[in-house]
Amino acid sequence: MELTEEGLLEAIRRVLSGAGPEVRVGVGDDAAVLAPTGGELVLTTDVMVEGIHFVRQRTGARDVGYKAIVVNVSDLAAMGASPRAAVCALVLPPDVDAAWVMELFGGMREACDEYALWLVGGDLSRGRDASIAVTVTGEVAPGRAVLRSGAHPGDRVVVTGELGGSAAGLWLSAASAKPTELQLALVRRHLRPAARVGEGGVLAAHGATAMMDVSDGLAIDLARLASASGVGATVVLGDVPVARGATLDDALGGGEDYELLATLPDDAAVDAARTELTEAFGVPLAEIGRIVDGGGLTAVDADGTERPLAPSGWDHFR
Repeated sequence: MELTEEGLLEAIRRVLSGAGPEVRVGVGDDAAVLAPTGGELVLTTDVMVEGIHFVRQRTGARDVGYKAIVVNVSDLAAMGASPRAAVCALVLPPDVDAAWVMELFGGMREACDEYALWLVGGDLSRGRDASIAVTVTGEVAPGRAVLRSGAHPGDRVVVTGELGGSAAGLWLSAASAKPTELQLALVRRHLRPAARVGEGGVLAAHGATAMMDVSDGLAIDLARLASASGVGATVVLGDVPVARGATLDDALGGGEDYELLATLPDDAAVDAARTELTEAFGVPLAEIGRIVDGGGLTAVDADGTERPLAPSGWDHFR
């Protein structure tokens, strides 16, 4: 299919049609117009770049589009906010055809439908590599946003779900051998992460003092939370919930799990949040450590030995 901007924009408008009544002006004008609400506006943006975050030859366009929306929604979830609308700036290399682009927007629409938000506009441009920059708006009750800077000594460190599955899935996605069902599930966790929107609301309601999503691995993200709060943290390694088929190293230093990392004030808050998360969403909540005075991270091994835990990130396709 020949890629012409006007024809492509018209096709995209058809894919994205059907916005809700709160969208006064959507795709097709110079800017979108949304009806005001009583909540505070929350904004986030994220970019996915070919060769860094995905490889076109082995990642379906629909999966790329889906993930481009979800990683932004996850940021809102980490603030205790709900998503509302999104815009996308898309850079396309010359060898991308219209079919790939339509699949990309199909994945975006799928994610928007799942998380109850609208893709209301964007921009198209040419470039050497494909990139998808998405900005999502959301809302939160006035004064109720949960920041990463509110943790206090004595707070319990908790995390939803399991960690390391996305990192394990990334490595498996490049393998040539026929995958097992478990391996396919891990690959899907990498390509189709879940944004914990409802779960973020539950943690906020039970008094979360700080929260963020695990996008770059538990160690580096907990270090960021602790630094922002001016505290340190201990992590009991045996309590870290590692996804089946992944390793502790995947959980600590991998990334893109998009689970929620939070601090809760006491055992009662942890128990209440765990019960509600299990009953409402079927999502476990693991207590993995404590917030302490000072700075830095301390790992506690199975025998009780304590040692510094150095945060380390990862490059997707190094």
